[in-house]
Amino acid sequence: MLRVMLVDNHLERTAPLKQTLSEAGYEVIAHLTDTANLDDAVRKLQPDVVIIDTDSPSRDTLEHICVMSANTPKPILMCTHDGNTDKIREATKAGVSAYIVGGLTNERLKPIMDAAIARFDEFKALRHELNEVNSKLADRKVIEKAKGLLMKQRGIDEDEAYRLLRNMAMNQNIRLATLAEQVVQAAKLLL
Repeated sequence: MLRVMLVDNHLERTAPLKQTLSEAGYEVIAHLTDTANLDDAVRKLQPDVVIIDTDSPSRDTLEHICVMSANTPKPILMCTHDGNTDKIREATKAGVSAYIVGGLTNERLKPIMDAAIARFDEFKALRHELNEVNSKLADRKVIEKAKGLLMKQRGIDEDEAYRLLRNMAMNQNIRLATLAEQVVQAAKLLL
């Protein structure tokens, strides 16, 4: 059963949504009246999905979503009556997985929730892949710099510098990039 956090300052609008969610098999674990403490609440309660129901997303709401998305990312559905293209773009940039204009009916609820979760998971996988690629690129850069320092200091070619780094890393039982960083830092101290 998916755990849902609702954010809506109109209690009369929230009651039918809570009912719809319960009927669809979702557990509503919290109801916030605004997004001011969204990050703290998500961190504490760990919902599977956050649904924000608002007439139009304000700048403050979008900033609170950005903070939450950076610290504790979760799929976010935003139900609104504002179909403005710029608002949709801003909400998506902030971390909203699904932007729904108009009401959220029983028959639309499950497919929209599933799509939002799938989009969130895909984005999360892409972000993880990007972080890995950036980390590998940073490792390559520092290894190249360390090789250059060794080549210059010892008068050896690139292959020999790489073998030397690799052997030292294996002997010390550390990652090649870690050793390369140590070489670069040591060179900075000596220069």
